[in-house]
Amino acid sequence: MCLSVLWAPRSHPPAQPGPGGGDAMTPILTTLLCFGLSLGPRTQVQAGLSLDPRTQVQAENLLQPILWAEPGPVSTWNKPVTLWCQGTQEAQKYRLDKDGSSMSRIISKTLDSENKVKFSIPAMQWEHAGRYHCYYQSPAGWSKPSDPLELVVTGYSRPTLSALPSPVVTSGVNVTLRCASRLGLDRFTLIEEGTHRLSWTLDSHQHNHGKFQALFPMGPLIFSHRGTFRCYGYQNNTPYVWSEPSDPLQLLVSGVSRKPSLLTLQSPVVAPGENLTLQCGSDVGYVRYALYKVEGDGLLQRPGEQSQAGLSQANFTLSPVRVSHGGQYRCYGAHNVSSEWSAPSDPLDILITGAAETLNRPQEKSDSKTASHLQDYTVENLIRMGVAGFILVVLGILLFEAQHRQKSPQDAARR
Repeated sequence: MCLSVLWAPRSHPPAQPGPGGGDAMTPILTTLLCFGLSLGPRTQVQAGLSLDPRTQVQAENLLQPILWAEPGPVSTWNKPVTLWCQGTQEAQKYRLDKDGSSMSRIISKTLDSENKVKFSIPAMQWEHAGRYHCYYQSPAGWSKPSDPLELVVTGYSRPTLSALPSPVVTSGVNVTLRCASRLGLDRFTLIEEGTHRLSWTLDSHQHNHGKFQALFPMGPLIFSHRGTFRCYGYQNNTPYVWSEPSDPLQLLVSGVSRKPSLLTLQSPVVAPGENLTLQCGSDVGYVRYALYKVEGDGLLQRPGEQSQAGLSQANFTLSPVRVSHGGQYRCYGAHNVSSEWSAPSDPLDILITGAAETLNRPQEKSDSKTASHLQDYTVENLIRMGVAGFILVVLGILLFEAQHRQKSPQDAARR
């Protein structure tokens, strides 16, 4: 455990004055365990305001410091994170503040060649999440604060990210990215990976199937809009504690280049546990291929290989086969990393024999139940018809007897 002792004058008299009165210097013992930062022997941790740049006149001509996190501002729980604050060559001290915390971290620079310092978090915890600023002190005074850095820790189970109607669309078409979770998360954030790390945040709403989701409209898409996206979810009362990231989703904009062909090296009808390889190829000379399952969540990409016949192709192995592998597939080709994708191949349907049987069993049960019901109805109808016939016969006999009785006295009177 690392300890740091900082001497500072009291800002108020002690509750129980000791010898010497209130002007004595009192040691303030703080531990880095309070904030979880391991900052080394050059670091001071301060709770007072004697070195607080916010209470002093800031030099207007000093460059604003830059604050960033490595490996990034979104960190997995219990993983190490490093915060860097960059100032100028003239900087003598650096200070890191977290909003809502009275603790500050100060590092004195030791090498004249340094223009930045690092604040290390050995293991990211919930209490480390929040908004940070940094400052530096030079002979001219304290700098302005850096732009805020929002440090996030992930902890909830990951949501799912899908594209509607498909992650591969033609230029000019709109697409909607759906981030969904079974957890009752209040908001979802969509982040586009890359240099700029663009992000969008929306409130969630509950879907008919019970999931909480947010729909992010994108488009109309052009070729430059292609990219890789992830999404996160969080509660309103803990805005810096997010879920784990969703699996990456890549958007592709297809063009009008000649479509490749898609075939299976086995049979399009396979059983669970067997091997299945789909081959996408073309004589155009594409150097990479992408395989997409209709209504699937993502894309598989493979580099193209030149065959002896002058064709380029890529194999996509789906082994061992599962029921979820059944469905319709298409593939795309591209000439290089920066080019747009080709038109889609003709669709290829893959059938899993276990799933055909699974679908038939309920139907067979339904058919047997229907037949049983029909038999029941037939028996009931026959019984009803028999009873009705019996009643008609009885009524006919009674009517015949009544008529016979009426005729007997008349015949006797005539005689």
